Amino acid sequence: MSLAIRVIPCLDVDAGRVVKGVNFENLRDAGDPVELARRYNEAGADELTFLDVTASTDSRETTYDVVTRTAEEVFIPLTVGGGVRSVEDVARLLQVGADKASINTAAVRRPDVINEIVSRFGNQVLVLSADVRRSQQTPSGYEVTTHGGRTGTGIDALAWIAEASERGIGEILLNSIDADGTQDGFDLQMIADARAVTRVPLIASGGAGTPEHFPPAVEAGADALLAASMFHFGPVDMIARVKTALREAGHPVR
Repeated sequence: MSLAIRVIPCLDVDAGRVVKGVNFENLRDAGDPVELARRYNEAGADELTFLDVTASTDSRETTYDVVTRTAEEVFIPLTVGGGVRSVEDVARLLQVGADKASINTAAVRRPDVINEIVSRFGNQVLVLSADVRRSQQTPSGYEVTTHGGRTGTGIDALAWIAEASERGIGEILLNSIDADGTQDGFDLQMIADARAVTRVPLIASGGAGTPEHFPPAVEAGADALLAASMFHFGPVDMIARVKTALREAGHPVR
């Protein structure tokens, strides 16, 4: 029996509010994070991901109070990212109620931090958030970006995913910058190309617009599917609709 496909709403948090943009720009308000988290928990989400979208850019800490309040209300796994730079940051997030920490900018800057966090807490707590865009400048045609998609690195994204996997990362959250917020569908080619270089569980993100977009992403190689806009601004039963679409396509869901 293959594992159930997880459906994960993503809450991009900025200054204590949930925001959502297109291609990581023009953010608009989508509500209170704790209230939204509670709503998604009740609607059947398998997990939740909080990304503090300006923490790395503004060089400040993730909003620990939001995490604390959410963990008190919600009993599904909670992943928190944004401004995670060290073993200490992960320890503090776990302390206030997060189940997993997501890392991007700090890992790109100093890859050894992956090994340090994994050796302290085990790989199940660490998610690599790979914000990837298409680029002619790298061998694979994909480039890693940092600081919430604002800064190009020149690093080949597939080589980076393979390296992080070898270093013991527990999961990879593959964010397509090009597809982000467009609601035109997941970047299936990117998912397939990432799947080819790692055996680590892959969470696909960026571009979901309708329930019908989800099964092809699983077929391309995703183990879990993350979305924001269609859950925040769509009908309240959207998670149930997504699970129905997955089930009808023959994929196990919880």
